[in-house]
Amino acid sequence: MEKLHKRAISILLAGVFFNLSVGVLYSWSVLKLALQDMQGWTAKQAGTPYTLCIIMFSVGAFIGGRLQDKYGPRWVVTTGGILVGLGLLFSGFFSTSPAGVLVGFGILTGLGIGLGYSSVTPPAFKWFHASKKGFVSGFIVGGFGFGAVFYAPLTGVLLNNFNIAQTFLILGAGVLIISTTIAQLVTNPPAGYVALEPKKVKKVKSKEQQPTVPIDHTWKEMIQTKQFYFMITLFLFLSSAGMMIIGNITRIASLQAGMTSTTILVSFLALMNFGGRFMGGALSDKIGRINMLFVIIILQAINMSLFRFYTHEISIAIGIILAGTSYGAILGTFPALTADQFGLKYYGFNFGIVYMFWGLSAVLAPLLADYFFDIHGNFEIIYNLCAGSMVVMGVVNYFFKRLTEQSIKK
Repeated sequence: MEKLHKRAISILLAGVFFNLSVGVLYSWSVLKLALQDMQGWTAKQAGTPYTLCIIMFSVGAFIGGRLQDKYGPRWVVTTGGILVGLGLLFSGFFSTSPAGVLVGFGILTGLGIGLGYSSVTPPAFKWFHASKKGFVSGFIVGGFGFGAVFYAPLTGVLLNNFNIAQTFLILGAGVLIISTTIAQLVTNPPAGYVALEPKKVKKVKSKEQQPTVPIDHTWKEMIQTKQFYFMITLFLFLSSAGMMIIGNITRIASLQAGMTSTTILVSFLALMNFGGRFMGGALSDKIGRINMLFVIIILQAINMSLFRFYTHEISIAIGIILAGTSYGAILGTFPALTADQFGLKYYGFNFGIVYMFWGLSAVLAPLLADYFFDIHGNFEIIYNLCAGSMVVMGVVNYFFKRLTEQSIKK
């Protein structure tokens, strides 16, 4: 059993590095500019593959969660890595065709990311003690978030030395080899495995950390609970507030602070996003998931209320720290929250359903931000909407907490 306990670390690291290897979604901001500048694509032609990739990411997470629940994670993760690599290779072979890149990056790569992303966290949960769910989820999804720090500059270097087609092909070959190799390490623990209990398990005073529902819910049972609807509402609106800022940070910095060199802001935001995923997940182990959501809501409400006043580089940096860490903490907390509420047996498919609402926010939030910016020429309406929605989400989270505590008493 001791050898198995040591193996848990390798499973965790495999999840982190697999997510990092398929984090090519974050290279698109660089590729988009190259397609426009070097091949004369319109902004719409260059932006559509990314939007479709986000949609297919969510669809892939939905499908992958179900498949790994039934057949185990290894082959689903492997298939995900293959599709990501093939999608990039396909884009390379048809890089001059908007339709070709749409199929390659938008459909194949997006679907592959979703399949893999949704299938590395469930087995890791099973290898670790229940008190570590937040740490595990935050660490693994943090690997994907770190892709922004890694892939954006790598893609820039490749484009400085190769053309767009060659860049797609190099990225595709690398992802195909690395991700599928790492995927072979991802597996569920054997029957009868008991996770090692930490020497000091801090008992959280929050009642919501205690089991609140029968341990394992099927997706049909899950969608019949009130908890599910509170969760997807919170996930949708909390993610949307973060996405509106993250997707427009370079334009905000240029408009409000007159910053012309904004590339470093993207990397800085990515670091904050990565840190927020890890810290948010780990902190939720200590203070409780729903209490962690209160922290996120308060931080976002304050930040959104003040964002219009960020007119200098330092204040923009403060806004990025708060926005990036808050958004990251959302993604680090919700996987563990889903496991707390609905159990691990059907977790993959259940979280795939919940994750669809992140995909919805990733598509709708930037569109809404662009709509108001085109009308008013600034983001003040967006800041007001985000701050107001956080107040409403605070009320929603309060009732979610009460519902959870009432379920415990039953």
